[in-house]
Amino acid sequence: MYNRKNLDVGAYLVVGPENTNGRAVEEIVGDAVRAGFTIVQIRSKVAGALEMIELCRKAADKIANLGKSDSVSLVVDDRLDVVLAARERGIKVDGIHVGQSDIPVDVCRKYLGEDSIVGLSALTSELIEYVKNFDSAKIDYFGAGPLHETMSKDDCQRNADGKVITILDEISELAKSSPVPVVVGGGVKACDIPLLKKSGVDGFFVISAVAGAENPYDEAKKLVDAWKNQ
Repeated sequence: MYNRKNLDVGAYLVVGPENTNGRAVEEIVGDAVRAGFTIVQIRSKVAGALEMIELCRKAADKIANLGKSDSVSLVVDDRLDVVLAARERGIKVDGIHVGQSDIPVDVCRKYLGEDSIVGLSALTSELIEYVKNFDSAKIDYFGAGPLHETMSKDDCQRNADGKVITILDEISELAKSSPVPVVVGGGVKACDIPLLKKSGVDGFFVISAVAGAENPYDEAKKLVDAWKNQ
């Protein structure tokens, strides 16, 4: 029923109402999916549960209207309650994405079932340690980064001068050691795609590069084309 077996993290959009410059979330989702994005995460630090459920409904409807429900996955950031409530209302939400300080992945798997997607994000260095010390069997992909400093990611690793540390070597190490797909984000732009692809990761994720763009479809297409052409 859900897209765990068909999971493709190649082009991953993260979006919420605070990212769209006043435009409807579902319209940004539609632009990204038409451009070739393969997974969408609904993420908001300001929306309440009912608004999140409605965002899921509109995003799921948009994906369905484009004929992509079986190939484009829809997940929710952090809110297990929202995923469960949305499903109770007949909304196709394929899974959840959590951080290491959020609801544990084994709890997510217990309540969402074996056919659901469960993603885990952390700093790249922390995920390298996670792979070494913990069982990843209940996880479907890792979200690593941030590649650059962004408004949504203020937990970047920094050097003594306060500048963000480049993590491409760590990304490559994680890609080689991870038993699950790795997707990298944090300020990713089209010019970053060649290096990311070379590192061996399975995909990229973006927020503002698409959701905040003047023309979301055009920017999404540039990113997808850059990834496919490497």
